[in-house]
Amino acid sequence: MAKTLLEKVAAGEPGALEECLDRYGGLVWSLARRFSATPADAEDAAQEVLTDLWRHAERFDPRLSSEATFVAMIARRRLIDRRRQLARRVSTTDLDQALAVPAATAPQGLELSDEVRKVREQFEFLRDEERQVLELAIWQGLSQVEISDRTGLPLGTVKTHARQGLIRLRKLVDHSRVNVAGGEK
Repeated sequence: MAKTLLEKVAAGEPGALEECLDRYGGLVWSLARRFSATPADAEDAAQEVLTDLWRHAERFDPRLSSEATFVAMIARRRLIDRRRQLARRVSTTDLDQALAVPAATAPQGLELSDEVRKVREQFEFLRDEERQVLELAIWQGLSQVEISDRTGLPLGTVKTHARQGLIRLRKLVDHSRVNVAGGEK
């Protein structure tokens, strides 16, 4: 049986690491951007994730998951750990710098705030189980396993509530946009 790319990386085969970076660099970068406040922080985070992937490539088992799933799992765990670690640090940012908001970025922030407000408004229309699972995942940053442990729900049920809740939430937000644009709301 032919070796997977991560098995080649673990074995230190020439060119395997470069191929791995080409194949999964975009996935890691997109996850790092979602979990990071700034592009510079995302770059640092992506580098840490790719280093962890290189160090732990031998843990990949093709019988348990695909390579992309393994890479995403390593990235997500590392990014959540990084976010928690950064949240514990005392901010040393100069007050003037913290309060300065460039005019060019202000509308983006306002648009994002409006999107968040729309999503939060639609949360009340979700089923209780879906809302609970999504709130724990989104606002507390818990993994599905952690949600299962905290709520006592089976992991498969947590995954189902998360997926169905996200689908329902997306439809509710899209419907609310149509109603607002159409003048119904």
